[in-house]
Amino acid sequence: MERITLEYDANNVFMQSYLNTAIPASFKVVETPATVKELTPFEQSLEDIKCGRVTRIKNMDNMIEEILNP
Repeated sequence: MERITLEYDANNVFMQSYLNTAIPASFKVVETPATVKELTPFEQSLEDIKCGRVTRIKNMDNMIEEILNP
């Protein structure tokens, strides 16, 4: 038996309708939950940098003020 894996947005009404009409009743449909990969601390740090969630301290005298008021 051959296996096909299809990923699609579950909120897409058109895709759900299309799949309900395109897949004949003779096929066995098995739904599996999407797997979410947990990021390592290093990968999380890279994501923070990409999204701009970093604070650059220019002056050590007012470090707390710079951290609290970006």
